[in-house]
Formats: sequence, structure tokens, C-alpha cells
Amino acid sequence: MDESGIVMILFGSFLVLLVMGAPVTVALGVSAMASFIALDENPIKLVQIAFTSVGSFPLMALPAFILAGALMEAAGISKRLVALAESFAGPFTGGISAAAVLACMFFGAISGSGPATTAAVGMLMIPAMVKRGYEKGYASAITASSGGLGIIIPPSIPMVIFGISAIGLAVPPEAIEQHGEFQSVSITKLFVAGVIPGLVVSCSLLLLNYIRCKKAGYLGTEEGWDFEQIGQAFKHGFWSILAPLVILGGIYSGFFTPTESAIVAIFYTLFVGVFIHKELSWDDIFRSLETTTWLSGRVLLILFTATVFGRLLVENQIPAIVAESMLSLTDNLYLIWGLIIGFLLFVGMFMETLAAIMILTPVLLPVAYSLGIDPVHFGIVMVCSLSIGFSTPPLGENLFVASGISNVSLEEVTIKALPFALMSALAVFVIAFFPELTLFLPSFLGY
Repeated sequence: MDESGIVMILFGSFLVLLVMGAPVTVALGVSAMASFIALDENPIKLVQIAFTSVGSFPLMALPAFILAGALMEAAGISKRLVALAESFAGPFTGGISAAAVLACMFFGAISGSGPATTAAVGMLMIPAMVKRGYEKGYASAITASSGGLGIIIPPSIPMVIFGISAIGLAVPPEAIEQHGEFQSVSITKLFVAGVIPGLVVSCSLLLLNYIRCKKAGYLGTEEGWDFEQIGQAFKHGFWSILAPLVILGGIYSGFFTPTESAIVAIFYTLFVGVFIHKELSWDDIFRSLETTTWLSGRVLLILFTATVFGRLLVENQIPAIVAESMLSLTDNLYLIWGLIIGFLLFVGMFMETLAAIMILTPVLLPVAYSLGIDPVHFGIVMVCSLSIGFSTPPLGENLFVASGISNVSLEEVTIKALPFALMSALAVFVIAFFPELTLFLPSFLGY
């Protein structure tokens, strides 16, 4: 069977199952199995590929970071970080909503998850904003939009998945001939590279928040900063502030790997929660383990089937065909970036981030290689683009979380969140067009 026939079976059955409402895992697995049967290959190969897909050392970081994030919320670390961010609101126009963005940045540096960041910050910041006179819809929208920072600010679970997907891909020989050797992809390098792009997206949200708050009349406190409150927040949040510093400092200094840093984060959180804050009980630990088991199992099931799906794409030269097709349209780097980002924004609206990364990395990364784009830079742009899907309908997990917390209709939250999604998309284009924003820090630190 030729490539076009396999594409029809693979993507046709996948899309039909999605439209019928089948879970992504089932849609991927069934379409992959249908392709194996059409190719007259032994279906046991599917099981073998799926089994080897979870044998990589970096993948151990996934459940460890999920557990660390769940424990930090239970140990009171997240609420202290949010309280510290809130204390800086002061007399600034839109100060309390800007504090919500900063709180999402802080929590993103320890959770690695968009919905988890939205839930942890939203539970505390949405009521605080409403108390200051903000509309519930706007308070929910800014929190949902900022929650996407959870997967951009390292450590990031999607970056771990991209790293695993990219490490297994061979660079096309013609790309090496044209552009020379490409730098290797590592999860540590992705984490380091995500810092400045995360700040760029954060600043874009803060800028739009200031403009909208000024227009709506959401002013700061008349009495200015309460330095006593700031001091108290620092005092109570000292050990919480150390959490992201310990995790990221250890990674960036090379003292331990991202996988090891996740284990360090777990033990650090247990120590702080039990002996310092004294808020972590056995029930909290068991609930955190339950959450970790459920989320990790869900991700691993997608990883099983998505790896097989991606292997079928690569073996049948589909990525090369896609790259050739895109390059036949135009060889302008900026236009192709526009096509890729537009496609990722569209996919992010309908598909879970991790599944999208696992399916699309084998397809789009060869296009990046053909254009001489650094794979680390491409990975960061991909993650940033897909992060916007957390706050855009119809999937928009952050929108559902924020709507549930504030008890405001999903439609109202969505309408108020769309300008932030547009601003974030503009920030992604800036990151894509100026690769120095991504690659400066890894180069500076010698990665």
C-alpha cells in the first residue's frame, strides 16, 4: 500500500473516531492498529513499540513533577506564593490582577501543568479580585489565560514529552548537508530555554491587563503598599520561595538532572509540609498519590498509542512529504513560521497538549530541520503555541476550571479571555521570529 493510502487510513480513522466522541487514546490506538492490519504487519509490533516508549529515563520526571505539584498545594506552599504575589499589588492600576499573573508564574515553576496552575491560583486570587471590585468574568479570564504559563515556565511536563519525542527522531541527511550539524535536544536545555519566552508571554499578558484595567477603572489601593504585609508575606512564604529556587537552581547549575530535580522537589516539599508548615497530613499525601497515579496513567496511555502513531508516520515518510509540501508553497522562513504557529493554535483548540506534541513532533520537526531551525527553539515555540489552547474554546481546560471556581458562565469567561489569547499569540510570533530570545540563555550557561 502506498503512502497516500496509509495516510487515509491513519488520519481518516483517527478523525472519524474523534468526531464520534472517542477518547484520544482510543482514537490513536484503533487508527494505528487499522494501519498495521492494512500494511499486513504483525500487530504484536504495536505492543512492542508501546512498551519501549515508556522505558526512557527522562520520562521518570513526569510522575515525579505531578506528585511534587500535588504535594506543594497540600503543604501550603502554593497559597503562600499566591499571598506573596498579592502583597505586591499595591497602588498599581490592575495590581491585583497583575499579581494573579505573577502567582501563575511562581506556581508554574513548581507544577508544570496549566489546569493545576489555574486551579491553585484561581481558588485564592479570583475571590481576592472580586473583593477589590473586579467583574467575576474578568477575574476568571485573566487567571485562565495566565494558567497557560504553567507549561511554559520550567519545569514543564509538555517540554519533557517534547524532549522524549524529539530525541528519538533522526535528523534528515539533506538537512545536515544544507545547514550543518544540529545541536542535540535535552530536557535540561529545553527548561533553560523556556525561561525568557515564559517572561515574554507573561509581559504581554501584564501589558494587556494594564490597558484593560485602566479602561475598566480597576485601580490599586489608595493607601499604597503595605510594607508590613509584604514583610509578613515574605516571612511566611520564605520556604515556599525557596522551592522553585531549589528546583531550577539545581537544574541550571548542573547539580542534578530534571528527573533528579523532581525527586528533590518531592522530598523538599515533604520536609517543609511536615516539619516547617506542619500542614501535610497522611490523608493529604495519599490524595496526592491518587492524583499522581490518575494523571500519570492518563498521560502514559496517550504516550503508548501516540508513539505507535508517530512511528507509523515516520516509517511511511509522511513527515518528509509534509516538509516537501510546505517548502513547495514558499521558502520564506517567516511565512512557514506563520503556517506552523497558525496550525498549532488551531490544533490546541481541539486536542490535549500532550497528545498534540506526541503526534505532531514527528511531522513538524523535520520541517524545522529542513529550514535550519534549532530543534530546541522549535520545541519552545510549539509548547508556547499549544499553551494558548488552554484558554481557547472548545477544549479550553483552564476556562472550565476558572468558570467552575467563580461560578460564572463559560461563555462570559471565554469572551473576556479571547483578547489575552490573541496577545499571547502575538508574543509567540515574537519568540519564533527572534530565536535569540530562546537560545541566549542555554548558550550563556554553556548548554
